[in-house]
Amino acid sequence: MPDPELLRSLGKLARGLSALFWGLPATLIVCVETARLDFLRPYEIAPALIANALLLFGLVQMGSFQRQERPWRAALDRAKLLGVVNLGLCPFLFWFNRMPEQSYFRDAILVLVISALLFLFNLNVVLKQLGAMLPDETLRHDINHFTALNRWMLALWLIVVTATAIAQAMNLPNRLSPDIVALIAQGEGAILLLLGLSPLAITMALIWKTKEIIFESVFSAK
Repeated sequence: MPDPELLRSLGKLARGLSALFWGLPATLIVCVETARLDFLRPYEIAPALIANALLLFGLVQMGSFQRQERPWRAALDRAKLLGVVNLGLCPFLFWFNRMPEQSYFRDAILVLVISALLFLFNLNVVLKQLGAMLPDETLRHDINHFTALNRWMLALWLIVVTATAIAQAMNLPNRLSPDIVALIAQGEGAILLLLGLSPLAITMALIWKTKEIIFESVFSAK
């Protein structure tokens, strides 16, 4: 007879993965639109808070699975900490929309971007640790391969963002011709789009596949 406690923890794990799957694209869209456009302005900071809280909820739900596994718990705790940081910084998106001339809000958004990248990086570590505990060998191989690829792309994304911030702090764009600056900006935008959206899409695919395998194990156990 299957262990009721294990089935309960697997159910919460699947619920947490579902929250992450839907929360990742929702958070990206809501946060970008909160900072750029006005149609979310009547709701103020509520959409960004709800989207980031959904990610944190998913991680909390996953915490009931295999509490005794220290690498898994450590990776999950790091992701939770970054999720709390993102939740605390997301209101600056709305305030920047209202007062874009404030450099303090712009700096806070830069910190939020870096924290969000680190969150996605650590989420891939969480998936890797989760895959190591599940019995499916194909899933474990896919997770190990694609999470490593994701972490490399996210590290490159962070390097590009850091280099851009340093260049702006040194006032390098003003020393170049406008044509060269425009060309660099276009190339940088394409690189950041590739390095940012590709890990997000791959992470969502891994989350969905992991959730489906957990559902199969729960129903087969029943």
